[in-house]
Formats: sequence, C-alpha cells, structure tokens
Amino acid sequence: MREAHPLERRVGIERYVSDAAGTGGRLRASPEDFRVRELEGMDPEPADSDPGDYPHLLLRVTLRGWDTNDYARRLSDALGVSRERVAWAGTKDKHAVTTQLFTVRDVAPDEIPEVRDADAEVLGRVGRDLGFGDLAGNAFEIRVTDVDRPENAAAVTAELASFLADAGGDAEADEGGDAEADAGENDDPSSYPAEVAVPNYFGHQRFGSRRPVTHEVGLRVVRGEWREAVLTYAGNPFDAEPEGTQAARRFVDEQADSADPDWAAAVERMPNRLRYERSMLHRLAQDGAETDDDWRHALEAVPRNLQRLFVNAAQSYAFNRILSERLERGMPLTRPVEGDVVCFSDRDAPEGLYRPDTDRTQVATGRRVDVMARHCERGRAFVTAPLVGTETEFAEGEPGEVERGVMDELGLEPADFDLPGEFDSSGTRRAVLLRTEVDVETESDAYTLSFSLPSGSYATVLLREYLKTSPREQ
Repeated sequence: MREAHPLERRVGIERYVSDAAGTGGRLRASPEDFRVRELEGMDPEPADSDPGDYPHLLLRVTLRGWDTNDYARRLSDALGVSRERVAWAGTKDKHAVTTQLFTVRDVAPDEIPEVRDADAEVLGRVGRDLGFGDLAGNAFEIRVTDVDRPENAAAVTAELASFLADAGGDAEADEGGDAEADAGENDDPSSYPAEVAVPNYFGHQRFGSRRPVTHEVGLRVVRGEWREAVLTYAGNPFDAEPEGTQAARRFVDEQADSADPDWAAAVERMPNRLRYERSMLHRLAQDGAETDDDWRHALEAVPRNLQRLFVNAAQSYAFNRILSERLERGMPLTRPVEGDVVCFSDRDAPEGLYRPDTDRTQVATGRRVDVMARHCERGRAFVTAPLVGTETEFAEGEPGEVERGVMDELGLEPADFDLPGEFDSSGTRRAVLLRTEVDVETESDAYTLSFSLPSGSYATVLLREYLKTSPREQ
C-alpha cells in the first residue's frame, strides 16, 4: 500500500489502499464542481396544517457559496426571529452547491424571505426541529478539474472494488444455502456504477485544513494539560498561515516562556479575525494564568460546540490510528476477525445507502466470525473500532490489542474522558469501512464522481484515493 501524504499522516492516516497512481487535479474550482444533496428521512404534513400541532416549517434549501451557519443567521435576521428558531441536520462547506433541510419554528410559509444565492422550497410542517439523527446521508456529484492523468481514475476504481471484494474467509453461502454475487463483480473499470470501499477515516478537515491542531488540543485536554491546550491553539504557528498570524502566534509562545508574560499585548497582536484566540488570551490577561483552573477557564472562552470538537477530534485521531494499525498488520476492514465488535446496518436507511447502526453490536467469536463475515460481505454488517470515551469497552483478541496499544501510545485510557462541562464524552463505536457505489465520467482533463455516503462519513476519504495529492491542494 502507498504511504499517505505527510499532512495526512499527521492526523493518523498512514496509507492509501489503492496502489494505482493518482489523477492529480483540483476540487472546488467553482462551487458548482462540488454538489451535495442531503438524503432525507422526514415525512412532513401539508404546509397548511395546524401550526399548533406542527409548529416547525420544513424547508429544502439549495445554497451556492453559503456556509450552513451563516445562512441560518441570515435567515433568522431576515425573519426577525431568534437564531435558536432555525435548525438543520448537517453542516455543509460553503465552497459548494448544497441542498439541505432546515426547520423554522413559528413562521408562516409566505414569510420565508428571498436570500441571495439561496433557493428555498417549503416542504410542509413537522412537530419538532431537525437534529443530526434526521440526516441519513448525502449524495455527492463532484467534478475534479485540472487533472493530469484522468485515465488513472478507472484503475483506482478497480482497485477500490477489489479492496471491497477481498472479504476472504469461507463466506460461500449464507444459512439459506444461496450464494450471493461477489462484492467485486463490478471491478471492471468500464462497468459503472462500481461497488467500492475505503477505510472510514475521519477526513483531514476534521482536524483543521490549513492548521490541523484540533486533535492536538483535544489530546491535551483529555490528559488534563490545560495550559498546553490553550498554547497549542493560540500559539504554535504553521507555515501555511499568513506571516502576520505566524508572528502573533510566535509572540504568544514567547510570552508563555517569559517569567512575566504580557497577555494583554498578545491580545493586541492577534488579528481580529482570530476571535477565539483573542478570547482565550483576553481571559488570561483579565484573570491571570496561575492555575489549571485559569487555563481551563481561558479554553472555555470558545463556543461550546468547539469545546466538544476538541475532544471529538482527539477521539477521531485515535480512531484513524487504529484503522492505520489494522492495515499495517494486514488485518481486514471488510470482515471481522476473532474478537471484533461488529454492528449491523440500519434497516431504515434509504435504498443503496450502506449506513451502520452502532447501537446494534455483537462480538465476533467462534462460529460467529464466519456468520458475521457473510453479513459484512453483503453490506448487512460492519466491523467497528472505538471512538474512546468513559463507557468504551475494547474489543477482544488482536482487535482489542490494537485498540489498547494505540491508547497506550497516546497515554490515554477511557476514564480520562470523564471531564468537566462540554469536554466530557462517553464514547461510541464507528464502522471501519466506508462502502458505496461510485459512477465515474471522464473527460479530457477532468472527471466527475457520483456516490452517496452515510452521515458522519467524509467524501474526501474517497476522493483522496483518486487524487493522491496534498490535502491543501484539493
């Protein structure tokens, strides 16, 4: 397997699973090159239904060049209502054309305003606002431009189909005695759509595209190193940042090493656009930086969702490391080995969407290993690895050895996630394999990939196998 780009290895992604050379190219040369449509799971009542019973108006909105949070703020401002009355199921990138659902509480259909580069359609009324669990997945149509070797897309597709087909074991037939079609029968690159799979890594953007430090902050938090967490976020300059930003971060590092730090001066030097860093430094200037509580208070200057994201990113980094270690050892992702924790697929997922249900798990031991392998081969089940938290129970056998080994290398254990406030996490499990059908249309210097993924998975972990370029160039 090819070694991953150094920036990817920094976030725990060590390998590509396709050995074919990449195509090169760019993503998002224009927003229209990256189209995302939410796969919906809501069944609304008519728009003229009683708003007392169904107070939330359900909208399908197509956005061009809008960040989800920014559009929600613009919508609430135009309506003259609190931002808390607007909800959505998934956050999307602004450098794209996205079609997604929103709910707005206590608003009539004819009050929905026209907003630039936003096309809103009223679908009806529902009895509650949207939440993350309401999003089944996303359908993508992504055009890769400025491609050096478009012909390589077919070779990558074939290898990803072979990776999925490499289920191994004795899965010749299920209990009914009828063998189903091999998962790799579509490994002919001229046959589309092709069924493929990649490791279900957390994409580079989970950790910060330009400055991947979110997980480093989270690791410091979980270890109780509050001072180091703040300095990792507010100091610690990266070459990819503007020189003025690097200089401001270097000044923070200098103050941290000083016997008499001037945190007020650090606030003044930090660019206004880096408002979270400024908020942290302001608390240090105002309240002092003598105790762990002072440093934790400074870190809590950021919004609650970012506090949670720090710890989530640390869990994601450990997860990526576990997947990479399985690949290094030659352990399969497509089927379980003795001791693996396997989850079943979501029975209610839209047709063609392979969506794991991590609330339904079973340990693969003895005869169950082959039985669960057959389910995994057919997309009915998935091998999992932990997003470690206080309630995590590691797998058995070699999978458990891998999981514990990564946590030992990081100096962490589940009890460390028993943290104050928003930093606390009980943990969960996540499928190690991302499975989908991909359609490829090739042009002379571009190609388009069409596929669907379950919520919580990253399109970039499929795209990276095709481009094989730096995450910053995509």
